[in-house]
Amino acid sequence: MKKEVRILYFYQYFSTSSGSWGTRVHEFTRDWVKNENVNVKVVTSLYYKSDLVKKGLLNREVIDGVEVDVLGITVNNKDGFIKRIWSFFAYSFFSSFYALFGRYDVAIASSGPITVGLPGLIAKHVRRKKMVFEVRDLWPQGAIELGIIKNSFLIKVANWLERFCYKSADLVICLSPGMKDEILGKVKNTKVVSVCNAANIELFSQAVMVDLSRFNLKPRKYAIYSGNIGKVNNVEWMVDAAKELTRIGSEMKIVFIGDGQLSSRVKERKEIEKIENLVLIPLMPKSELVGFVQNAAVSLVPLANTPVLTTSSPNKFFESFAAGVPVIITTQGWMRDFVELQNAGDYCNPESSNDLAGMLSNYQPLKSADFYIEIAMKNFDKTMLAKLFLDEVLQLD
Repeated sequence: MKKEVRILYFYQYFSTSSGSWGTRVHEFTRDWVKNENVNVKVVTSLYYKSDLVKKGLLNREVIDGVEVDVLGITVNNKDGFIKRIWSFFAYSFFSSFYALFGRYDVAIASSGPITVGLPGLIAKHVRRKKMVFEVRDLWPQGAIELGIIKNSFLIKVANWLERFCYKSADLVICLSPGMKDEILGKVKNTKVVSVCNAANIELFSQAVMVDLSRFNLKPRKYAIYSGNIGKVNNVEWMVDAAKELTRIGSEMKIVFIGDGQLSSRVKERKEIEKIENLVLIPLMPKSELVGFVQNAAVSLVPLANTPVLTTSSPNKFFESFAAGVPVIITTQGWMRDFVELQNAGDYCNPESSNDLAGMLSNYQPLKSADFYIEIAMKNFDKTMLAKLFLDEVLQLD
């Protein structure tokens, strides 16, 4: 009989499809515990886009067979820098008690922020357990390039902590080939495996009815952007494109579904500049989002024009294919290579909103929905990728 493996997963943004956030950890761990020899506990906080509810300083739940301990620490992208940094360190501090006293064999620390590496390092160097460092974003590189972290001392400390996590980890899991290349450029003797974000094909490919008329929308007559409305996502570029579509009298619209630091500014611009071709819809559960994605002509996957973002692995990229919809991307990295190889969408210059408006004005998907769903099934199926991740973890024992 095989020995039970107990996994302790440190991840600050846990959500299910009832929330408005990525479900990678929920989807993967739910599959993992179907193996009778695998036990998983997730230690998380309260991200404002998740479906978790604050119930005191600590709330213990079991979600689809996975133990989830929810620390009463709130995280909100719209908070100021100091408050966000405090929430990151508070989470790491309290999570460290799990690393020190918990019962587990393998600790997975999922970054960013890089501070999540701290309980992982305690598991490795104090408890002598196996450590997996999961890299969802290249922290602190992204925060430095985007001007979020400017203090030279903080930059030095964050860079040191990043390298220490890489060197300490028995395994590094990253979310894209581009991330893998970046990490191996910093540390040579660490095992790094790319396991990209996954698509819940069952959820996104099932037919979902949605009343588009409530928002004055027609099927295949809008491009959709869902997610964080912030600087990282080149939001102003899309607003400018919608303004140009309004000016030329195009029937094509751009739909935002989400929330973020620039939500108020976007709403203000729409009203003051009378941008009729921009439709703003509040955050909604992922299960409700599906119908809006399925009826779009194309899904926008825009990122700011900075080097680190060429390595990104955004959920909407994978979920768009699972919904049967092509994508327009703006980065030069692995996503562009993939789109061009699969003939699954288009690249647009992130510096020119007029290029985007011109591309959208008469946009027609080149392939059927089944073509894009097949791409998701072959490359981004959550069950396949969850197994790849778990197999790598179990080999550590």
